[in-house]
Amino acid sequence: MPATEYSSAGSNQVGRSIFSLRRDQLNSMESHGLSGGSGSGGLDLDSFQTHVADCFHNLSSSSHDVLSLPWLRDLLESFIRIHQEFKTLLILSSTKTHISKPTVDRYISDYFERHVKALDVCNAIRDGMEQMRQWLKLLDIVLVALDRDRTLGEGQFRRAKKALVDLAIAMLDDKDSSNTTVAHRNRSFGRNNNTKDHQHQQHRSLGHFRSLSWSVSRSWSAARQLQAIGNNLYAPRPNEILASSGLAPAVFTINSVLLFVMWALVAAIPCQDRGLQVHFNVPRSFAWAGPMLSLHERIMDESKRRDRRNACALLKEIHQIEWCSRVIGDLADSAHFPLAEEKEREVRQRVQELSSLCQGIKEGLDPLERQVREVFHGIVKSRTEGLDSFGRMNNPE
Repeated sequence: MPATEYSSAGSNQVGRSIFSLRRDQLNSMESHGLSGGSGSGGLDLDSFQTHVADCFHNLSSSSHDVLSLPWLRDLLESFIRIHQEFKTLLILSSTKTHISKPTVDRYISDYFERHVKALDVCNAIRDGMEQMRQWLKLLDIVLVALDRDRTLGEGQFRRAKKALVDLAIAMLDDKDSSNTTVAHRNRSFGRNNNTKDHQHQQHRSLGHFRSLSWSVSRSWSAARQLQAIGNNLYAPRPNEILASSGLAPAVFTINSVLLFVMWALVAAIPCQDRGLQVHFNVPRSFAWAGPMLSLHERIMDESKRRDRRNACALLKEIHQIEWCSRVIGDLADSAHFPLAEEKEREVRQRVQELSSLCQGIKEGLDPLERQVREVFHGIVKSRTEGLDSFGRMNNPE
C-alpha cells in the first residue's frame, strides 16, 4: 500500500484542506457534540477524551479474547472512529483566534510525523497476514490428506506429516530460525523429513515467498519503528495546553492511541523483527489511560507465558494452529496400520477441529486486511489534506 499510489489515485479528492471543509460540516459537528464545549472556548475536547476512554473500556471488557481476530477488528474499528473524530477537532480548531500558531503547528507536525511512521507498520502487517494465508494453504493439504471421506492409510499420513513439517518451518520467526525446540518438533514428524537437504529446500522456498511479497526491506525492523513512533511522546505541559486552547492533550491522545494500536498489531501478527518492549508513558489523569495500560499489561503477560515465548506472533488463532498441528502430528507419529477404530475416530475429530479453525481464520483475515488498508489510506489522506491546509495558512492569497 504505497503512499504515492494512494495519493495519485485520489488526487482529485485529497486536494481539499480539512480546514476548508468547516463551512460544510459545522452543523454536523454540533449535532455530534464536537463543538460548544465551555471548557475549551468552543471546542468540546472533553467529549473526544471521553469517547477514547469508552472505546478502550469496551476493548478491555470485550467478550472477544484479547489479540484474537475479532478483537483486532474491534480495535481497528475504534481507531478509525477516533482518528476521524480527531480530524474533525482539527477542522474546528482552525476557527479559533486565541491559539498560539507556533505551538499548534509543532503539535500537528508531530502528529503527522508519528502517523506517517505507522504506514510501514501497516504494510508489514499486511505482509504478515499474507504469510498466514500461506500457512493455511499448507493446512489445506493436511485437511485434504486426512479428509473424512477418504480411507486413512500410510500414504495419507505421510503427505499430512510433510505439510506439517513445512508449516513448522514456515512459522519460524526469522530471529529464531535455528531454534532447537523447533528442530526437535521437526524430528517428531518423521525421520525422513529431518534431513539437511529437506530443511535447506524449505528455507529456499520460504525465501522465495518473501522476495515476491514482502513490501518492507529486510533491514526494516518493527521494533525500531514502534520505538520511533513512541519516541519523546509525553503529555503536554500546562502552558502548552493553554497556548493550544486545549488541543495539545487531544494530539497526545491520538498519538498514544496510534502507538498502542500499532504495537498490538505487531504483537498479534507475524512481523519482521518483532519487539514488544515499548514504554507507554501515559499519566493516569487521562480517562483512557487505565484501560489502555491494563490491556498493555495483559498482552505483555501473554507474551511471557512459557508456551508463547518463542511464538512467531501472539494472535490467538496462531496459537490454536500450533496446538492443532502438534496434536495431529503426534497422532500421525503414533499411528499403526491398519488404523485402529479408536485412533481413526480421534484423528477425524482433530481434523474437524482444524477445519473449523482454518475456516474461521479465512473469514477473519479479509475484513481485518480491509481495515488495515483503511487505516493506511486514512493516514495518507489526513496528511495530504493537512499539509495542504498549512500551505494555505502560511501563504494566504
